[in-house]
Amino acid sequence: MLSYLTRWVSRGAFQALKGASSRPQLVKTPHIGNQTLAAAPLPFTGGSPGVRQARALDQERLLQIDWDDGSCSLYPFTWLRDNCQCPHCTLQSAQARSLLFSNLDVHTGMDQVQLMDNKVGLEREYWDSSLQIPTADFQEVLHDDKAALAWLEALRRIGIVYLRGAPAEQGQVARLSQRIGYLRLTFYGHTWQVQDKPMANNVAYTSGELSLHTDYPALHHPPGVQFLHCVRQADQGGESEAVDGFHMAEQLRREDPEAFNILSSLRVDFTDSGADYCDFSVQSKNHIIDVDSEGRVTRINYNNATRDSVLDMPVHQVQPFYSSLKAFVELLSRPENVFTYRMEPGDLVTFDNWRLLHGRKSYLSRGQNSRHLEGAYLDWDEVMSRLRILQKAVRGDS
Repeated sequence: MLSYLTRWVSRGAFQALKGASSRPQLVKTPHIGNQTLAAAPLPFTGGSPGVRQARALDQERLLQIDWDDGSCSLYPFTWLRDNCQCPHCTLQSAQARSLLFSNLDVHTGMDQVQLMDNKVGLEREYWDSSLQIPTADFQEVLHDDKAALAWLEALRRIGIVYLRGAPAEQGQVARLSQRIGYLRLTFYGHTWQVQDKPMANNVAYTSGELSLHTDYPALHHPPGVQFLHCVRQADQGGESEAVDGFHMAEQLRREDPEAFNILSSLRVDFTDSGADYCDFSVQSKNHIIDVDSEGRVTRINYNNATRDSVLDMPVHQVQPFYSSLKAFVELLSRPENVFTYRMEPGDLVTFDNWRLLHGRKSYLSRGQNSRHLEGAYLDWDEVMSRLRILQKAVRGDS
């Protein structure tokens, strides 16, 4: 994990000039709060305050970074030496460590610290029904690196970005995916058509209301990002809804800690079966609220339509689970927390499927000329890869 962190988006770069036997080196580090790297969670992209000062704590063998917001971070000398980014220690073309562990001085020291630059990145921003949704031009995102970078940074930070100006015809989500890399294939295909269909194999393929949900919790690794493109809109109804699931999870943690603990500790069964791209029968066990080792919310897994009738938990936990889930769903559904918008033909919404819950109001179906959205999935690995490449191309970040 530690070597991964050194390659993360730069939040403060400093040069650690070590003892006479060591070369000057540039070490890029993320700001992750008042803790050592060994105990730190993986950071979100960017999002730190600026660096105020950096100093070596020789007795503790730590480098201390003080940030403009008053917090500080501690970095062990040995870890810094192990993760030196200079050409002698890192194969730049592969961004891989070339320093042999047998050559690592685990008792290395530090003579002085020089602050080289002070970059400010991104942090996730919570929102509610008053969200001013970030909006971009579809064609500019396709053809301009700065526009594409702004789109992906806003997607990571806010969790939802609206694109306008796409042709009102199928194929646009695939075009947009090529700006990143490639689509994620699922049992519903590379892309899928959200329409009112006879004998629907998914509740989304009806004209009824869709309650707030994340897509595909029936998979152990649900898709990270979702695209939805409006080809045709209903004459009546069909408005879209979105809720910031991370914000709501933190609010639940404050308002009802017991419910938060239950939903983040009990695994719930989800299932999905049918035939589309191919026949399928998938099952998973997921927490409604996933947290990492530090208690930070990392993913929401909730879809009432695919929540299994199997409830694999001790009988004395059943009622507390239902009460906790009810509290969370009621919190999600409060009007002050739900952002509502109406897509028009040519509009395309992109959002974080691990963070947002989305829904739809019922609509009046008119057969062949009824509401039609085309959807697709990507994984965050591919999205973050493109974001880093664009940061380097546009800003020279390494």
